This record gives sequence, C-alpha cells and structure tokens, in this order.
Amino acid sequence: MSATLALPLPRWRRRVRRFGLAWAGGAIVLAWILVALLAPWLAPFPPEAQDLANRLAPPSATHWLGTDILGRDVLSRLIHGSRISLLAGFTVVLLGAAIGTAVGILAAWLRGWGEEAMMRVTDLVLCFPPIILALALAAALGIGTTNTIIAMLVVWWPKFARLARSLAIVQRSQEYVEAATVLGLSQTRILTRHILPNTLGPIAVLCTLDLGIAILTFAGLSFLGLGVVPPTPEWGSMVAEGRELVEQWWVATFPGLAILTVVVGFNFLGDGLRDWLDPKARNR
Repeated sequence: MSATLALPLPRWRRRVRRFGLAWAGGAIVLAWILVALLAPWLAPFPPEAQDLANRLAPPSATHWLGTDILGRDVLSRLIHGSRISLLAGFTVVLLGAAIGTAVGILAAWLRGWGEEAMMRVTDLVLCFPPIILALALAAALGIGTTNTIIAMLVVWWPKFARLARSLAIVQRSQEYVEAATVLGLSQTRILTRHILPNTLGPIAVLCTLDLGIAILTFAGLSFLGLGVVPPTPEWGSMVAEGRELVEQWWVATFPGLAILTVVVGFNFLGDGLRDWLDPKARNR
C-alpha cells in the first residue's frame, strides 16, 4: 500500500483539502502545455485560413468556437495562440529569474559598494510601475514578439534580485558557510554549491506564481497592439479583435477564458508548491 493510502483518513483528507487545488492547477497547466505542443495536430483548420463567406459564424458542429471577423476558426487560433502565450511567459519568467537571482546573490556576497551599486539599479527599475515601463519600452522597440519579451524582461528581473539577495544574506550568516570558508573552499564553490541551492525553493515558488502574471501581461500588451504582428494568433490580440463585437461574443470570450484558466492554474500550482516546500505546512 502506498504511503498516501496508509495515512489515517482524517490526515489524508487534510492533505487533499490542502493540496487538491494544487493538483487541479497542475492538471490545467499540463493540459495547456500539451495543447501547445500538439497544436498542429489538434487544430481543425489552419490558424490563418480565411473564409469570408462564414465570417462571424456562431459556434457550430463545423466551427466549435465560431469564426472571427475574417472567417478564421476561433478554436484553431486559440490552440495555436497557446504556443506563443506560454512560450512568452516561460521565456520572460525563466530568463528574469536567472538574471535576477545572479544579480541578487552576487550583490549579497560582494557587500560594500558593489552591493550598493547593484541594488540601486534594481531600485531604479522598481520605481516605475511594471506594466507602464513595459508598455513604454515595447512601444519604443516596436511591434513584435521578441521586442515585447525584451521589454518585459527589463522590468521582470528586479523582483527576483530582491528576493535572492534577502535569501543569500540569511544563508551567508549560517554556520555551514563559515565552516566551508574555514575549510578553504573557494568563494565560487560556496556560492554555487551551498548558497544557491538553498535559495531555489522560494525562487521556484515565485517563478510559478509569476508565470500566470507574465502571460497576462503579454496578453495585455498584445491587446494594446504591442505584442505579436498580425495575423499571428495570440490570446490578447484575439480578445482585442472581438472587443467591439458584442453580439458575436465568442470572438473575445473564449480567448479570455483561456487566459483566465492559465492564470488560475499557475496560481493554484504556485500556492501548492509554496505549502509543499514549507515543512510546517506540509506536516499539518
């Protein structure tokens, strides 16, 4: 019998209640990842194929989610749009986490003027509202997926730098770091083999929670016309195309629901990961 089934029933129920939403969030995220990977085989029509004779057709047996103003199949564009939205979210968060973590840990280890210089640059970026700064940078760089990702990266790494620095400051005062120093281990090895691994848990939680926010931000920039280049399918631009089509509600509703489910999925998964990494919460 597995360890889970061997638990007393009340404790098993508590774990299901505590981590049930995390499993649901993980299932939602996994489902969308599979949809993105299998998009060419799942989409019933080419995402950019136009059929003006069937423009703005309501959901039917042929077009399950209807068609848009150019007669393109909404379901096909929704499926292919998941590739760009998920790719943009993962790229921004993972690169932002890598850059911010490196800056934060290095600043905590250098101390003195090096730490001050790094953290003042971080504070300078944090002074601006992230969405406003990303909007300004995206407008300056021009329309395009790559430019939008670059604009988001500029505003995404400081939060990770702040978190990594605070975690590294706590770790550098631990006895094991002092013992490693006394044993003659190099500073690089102490950073990479001892301090960095002990900071990855909270950073992983922040990454998971931030993935939904990054996808939502990218969709918001695309909604404003600063994301993908038409006619590339993307959820935010699809919502923008249907924002004035009140009677043809399906054009904007289904991409909006896709964004909602992904954000909720990552939030549930991040909350569960945070509780699981906390020994006190895990043993309740």
